[in-house]
Amino acid sequence: MSKPAEIVCFGEMLIDFVPDSAGVSLAESTGFLKAPGGAPANVACAITKLDGTSAFIGKVGDDEFGRMLVDILKSNGVNSEGVLFDTHARTALAFVTLKRNGEREFMFYRNPSADMLLKESELNLGLIKQAKIFHYGSISLITEPVRSAHMVAMKAAKDAGVLLSYDPNVRLPLWPSPEAAREGIRSIWNEADFIKVSDDEVNFLTQKDADKDETVMSLWHDRLKLLIVTDGEKGCRYFTKSFKGKVSGFPVKTVDTTGAGDAFVGSLLVSIAKDPSIFQDEEKLKKALKFANACGAISTTQKGAIPALPSTADAQGLMAGTKAY
Repeated sequence: MSKPAEIVCFGEMLIDFVPDSAGVSLAESTGFLKAPGGAPANVACAITKLDGTSAFIGKVGDDEFGRMLVDILKSNGVNSEGVLFDTHARTALAFVTLKRNGEREFMFYRNPSADMLLKESELNLGLIKQAKIFHYGSISLITEPVRSAHMVAMKAAKDAGVLLSYDPNVRLPLWPSPEAAREGIRSIWNEADFIKVSDDEVNFLTQKDADKDETVMSLWHDRLKLLIVTDGEKGCRYFTKSFKGKVSGFPVKTVDTTGAGDAFVGSLLVSIAKDPSIFQDEEKLKKALKFANACGAISTTQKGAIPALPSTADAQGLMAGTKAY
């Protein structure tokens, strides 16, 4: 038995196929590198890379790719007791196009994939209840039965006094329509204690200008302890009940932005698990966000999400200026 995980991540784990050359369409790509992905799984690995403890709960196919993914979790020190293998469905695949600026487009193969088929009866509730933080996205809200499992897991965490962390990770091609995505993502909005959204996601959810504080504050709710908006290379903005501000990012040579938000979130969750008083202490929060910005920046300097995740020493090196990326 591995030690209890302080942070439990719930949702999808899949294989990203990343073109071996940037700036070409999927049709023009001549080769792809296979990279483990899926935002909640990336976050779980980001946490252990920074010496935190994490577990992943989800379902993969009982196939080569599924077994490979579980091996990757294990080799990254992530507790995988909550991972199940589905004998009838395949592990999800995503083909990712890298544009010249390192931004991405996605094409998914899930019809249905194993992660969509996790049932509430298969949940490892013990793992969830003993955690400090339960982290999830919105992809697990799109279809049944995983949607019901997600809701039950969230309620079990909340009832056990576990902090709820939400990063919607909008992936429009997976939803029936943009309206369905907005509605689905907002359906659990008011449950979360901590939410991280990107500036693009603020824009999508509110259909207003993400640069304006009043736009961001329209997403605030009374249960929230912290709302973070990530602004890419510019850094991030933070909003709490008593203070708000921004923390600037770190300039690096960006190759692939896949997983940058996950590296950021994993880093921040490690800081919160260590010291929950950062919700009330602005100086501590700014320090944690500067570190999270460094982690996000470093993760963009290499292809693929999990292989590019930084260690504590990497992030400290970038912050101190002793390491260039």
